[in-house]
Amino acid sequence: MSERFAPSRFRREDAPEWLRRFCPHETVGNVADVDPDALKARGIAAVLLDLDNTLTPWRSYDAPDEIVDWIKRMQEAGFKMCLTSNTRRRSRLIELSERFAIPYALGPMKPRKGILRNALEMLGAKPSEAAIIGDQMFTDVWGGNRLGLYTIWVRPLHHKEFFGTKISRMVENWLVKRLEPYRERI
Repeated sequence: MSERFAPSRFRREDAPEWLRRFCPHETVGNVADVDPDALKARGIAAVLLDLDNTLTPWRSYDAPDEIVDWIKRMQEAGFKMCLTSNTRRRSRLIELSERFAIPYALGPMKPRKGILRNALEMLGAKPSEAAIIGDQMFTDVWGGNRLGLYTIWVRPLHHKEFFGTKISRMVENWLVKRLEPYRERI
């Protein structure tokens, strides 16, 4: 696993304010590595989930078995979940929503707050009791931080992705270097 996604937490309060907006609360290698009990211990009852390269490879209809099993564990543990994807392929979003038995929210794309607010409203959750899990700093982490969610950054499932995302990854690389002094491996 890439060192970048070694299980870690960040001392966000020590980071400069400008950097804090992009700083996740924690990183894990895969969404299936997120521990439901640890989320509950933090008071998290609702989880907003990115789709592309978090639950499925980009544009794919297939999720790895370990992620499907994790979704079931989360549902059995009583978590309310919602898909918050920037995908433009609504038919795919609907199909995966039905397959995972997880509702989806629509609204202005992340990092804007609209889609995340819509998801929280749909789940009846406050920002302080919700987490967002995703593979992108500029959409999932920044959007979640703007709203006060607990943010979990995961390694992308696959290297294939939207061209614009590839460009934002270059800036992510620069930010990760600046976040390193605030990282604590767990």
